[in-house]
Amino acid sequence: MKDFSDRFDLASLRLGGAVIAASDDYFAEKENLLLPHPAVWKEHEYTDRGKWMDGWESRRKRTPGHDWAIIRLGVPGMLRGALVDTSFFRGNYPAACSIEACAEKSDAPLDTLLADSTEWTEVLPKSALAGDSRNAFSIESPYAFTHVRLNIFPDGGVARLRLYGDIAPDWRRQGHARGEIDLAAAEHGGDVLIASDMFFGERRNLVMPGRARNMSDGWETRRRRGPGFDWAIVKLGAIGTITRLEIDTNHFKGNFPDTCVVEACRTTELEGAHFEELLPRTKLQAHTRHYFEEELANLGPVSHVRLSVFPDGGVSRLRVYGTIDEAERRRLGFARLEMLPPKQARADLEACCSSPKWLETMLAARPFGTPEVLLRAADEAWARTGPDDWLAAFRSHPRIGERTKAKTWSSQEQAGMSSAGDEVKQQMAELNRAYEERFGFTYIVCATGKSASELLAILRGRLDNDKDAELATAATELHKITKLRLEKLLEP
Repeated sequence: MKDFSDRFDLASLRLGGAVIAASDDYFAEKENLLLPHPAVWKEHEYTDRGKWMDGWESRRKRTPGHDWAIIRLGVPGMLRGALVDTSFFRGNYPAACSIEACAEKSDAPLDTLLADSTEWTEVLPKSALAGDSRNAFSIESPYAFTHVRLNIFPDGGVARLRLYGDIAPDWRRQGHARGEIDLAAAEHGGDVLIASDMFFGERRNLVMPGRARNMSDGWETRRRRGPGFDWAIVKLGAIGTITRLEIDTNHFKGNFPDTCVVEACRTTELEGAHFEELLPRTKLQAHTRHYFEEELANLGPVSHVRLSVFPDGGVSRLRVYGTIDEAERRRLGFARLEMLPPKQARADLEACCSSPKWLETMLAARPFGTPEVLLRAADEAWARTGPDDWLAAFRSHPRIGERTKAKTWSSQEQAGMSSAGDEVKQQMAELNRAYEERFGFTYIVCATGKSASELLAILRGRLDNDKDAELATAATELHKITKLRLEKLLEP
């Protein structure tokens, strides 16, 4: 198998993956695709529909087209590879497959996914399959996706599907990374990069969701017969200040470590990194959730944690709770924007400014690389716009004081109007009409932080401008709004 196999299986049932639809699964159920164990063969097992097969199998297609299955990834992520396993499908495997992916809400209904408006991106072109084989394909996509569609041509059976990649947490649907979070959790982007030994239990079990199902669902080393100890290094999903730890030896009764030490560091290069003691050497118990808070050293923001167990043994889960600062939150928000597919990036940038020329210039400038380059690109794109672009953008802005049903940036920016009395609101509505009759476009002002009386006074003062001067003033205000919204876009 290719080197991508050492990444997370984004479609894993343990992470919440699911097969939510298939064009046909007459002979064998679509849900089998994601089962964690290898496919098996039962020589004389039949059902009332035919030979029992451990996988997903459609009937023989007698009409044009091909079969497909839609998989919701357990966590959003950037795909790096796929394994299309046709084990035991010998005379009934598909001739070829392709893979498409989309970025929607993780709980998007099937109707949304099947709608013509949903943008599916081909990440694996039509590729030949071999029967009774583990067909491995590399995938390189710069975007993070939530759903995958496996197409098989024209029909047939696939035993298992694995979709390997890098987790890209959707922080906006997980509290915007505010407050205390598990920095090590796989669903938050944490990863166990390396371990000294994992003879009995895989290292990434340490950061999987939930408590371990049994002893196999943890990290366990072989029995150490010489000096030394075992260890695992966790890359946190975000740089943060650790506030508490949980070390769970659930199910490990005769094979739990005697003691442990936890260290942490902040680094971009693991080789040669200097780890400092976070939790001193501490006695552990069998089959127990251990909690540590007061015992922890205050090391400030860190990026990696090293769990050392003495002399060996098993730990089912490691939880590293902490908080992240504004700079790191901004970095996470920017990373999200960089990984958005084109359709979603367009929608996010258009919410900041709907000037067609500005929008196309910004989309062409992706990827930006850093938040500073993004903001500089916004200024440069704005400098290329003119009156027609400004007027087009004005049309998407609601009037000051105009109520909207949806919770939008405009409603937040106009918060000063929400507490205004009826008389002030009436005056604003009348002056809005007078302004539009005089200039032919909506009154645009950067309303953030301004009271209703201030907004009203600004409007009265600008009614005396000539049309060209007022157009330039409104454009300047629009650019201020755009810059503020871009900053909001950088919220994770």
